[in-house]
Amino acid sequence: MFGRIREDIKCVFERDPAARNSFEVLTTYPGVHAVILHRIAHWYWTHGLKWLARVTGMFSRWLTGIEIHPGAIIGRRFFIDHGMGVVIGETAEIGDNVTLYHGVTLGGTTWDKGKRHPTLEDDVVVGAGAKVLGPITIGEGARIGSNAVVVKDVPEEATVVGIPGRIVSSPEIDPETHKRRKAFANKIGFDAYGTSQDMPDPVANAIDRLLDHVHVMDNHMEDMCQALKKLGMEVPVVDLPDLGPCEINIREKGEKPKSDTESAD
Repeated sequence: MFGRIREDIKCVFERDPAARNSFEVLTTYPGVHAVILHRIAHWYWTHGLKWLARVTGMFSRWLTGIEIHPGAIIGRRFFIDHGMGVVIGETAEIGDNVTLYHGVTLGGTTWDKGKRHPTLEDDVVVGAGAKVLGPITIGEGARIGSNAVVVKDVPEEATVVGIPGRIVSSPEIDPETHKRRKAFANKIGFDAYGTSQDMPDPVANAIDRLLDHVHVMDNHMEDMCQALKKLGMEVPVVDLPDLGPCEINIREKGEKPKSDTESAD
C-alpha cells in the first residue's frame, strides 16, 4: 500500500506543473489526501471492517470535499486534480494512470445491487464536471470532455463531449490524423487533451491546426538539414525525442502544405 502511495505522490509532478516538491504535494493536495485515505479505507473494507472503512471515507470527505466509497477499486498512479465535488461510487473500477478533475461523478443509474458504476480503463482523463453514469466501460486512453454526461461505453482513445456524450474523435473515425496528432503531441511534450477537429470549441480547433502546422514545419526543417549536410555543411544535432514507428509524414499522403495565402482563405 505504501508503495502505491509513493507512486500517487510522484505522478502529481507529471500532471500538475504547479507541483514544486513532495512535501508540498503531501501536505497541501486534497486529491492526494483523498487517495491515501481511500487506500486505507479500502483495506478496511476488504478485511471486513466495513464500519471503520465508512468512517474513514466520511472523514476523507469532510477533509477534502471528495467522496470515494471504500468499496471502489482504484489502480496505480491515480490523480484527482483540485478535487472538490468528486464522487466515486461503490462498484466503480479505475485503472492505472487515470486523471479526474473537480466535479466529476462516477455514479450509478439504478438502486439494484451489483455492478452499477463505471469502469475506467488505464490512462483515461475525465474533465471537470463530467458525469459518467452506469455500469459502462470507458476504454483505455479515452478523454471525457468537461461537463459531458456519458451513459454509454466509450471505445479506446476516443474523445467524448456534450450532453448526452457523443464521440467527436477516435481512431475509428480518422485513424491516420488521430495517430499523427497524438504521436507529434507526445514528441513535443504536449497532451492534446480533449482536442478534436470536429469539436465545437475554437480553442481546441486552433490547437489541432497548430499541431498540424508545427508537424509540417518539423518535416521541412529536417529536409533542410539533410540538404545542408549534402552540401558539406555541419548541422548541429538537437536531441529531440523520436516519433519512431508512429510517425506519419503528411507528404506520404500526397498532401502539400498550404501557403499563407491559402491558409488565409
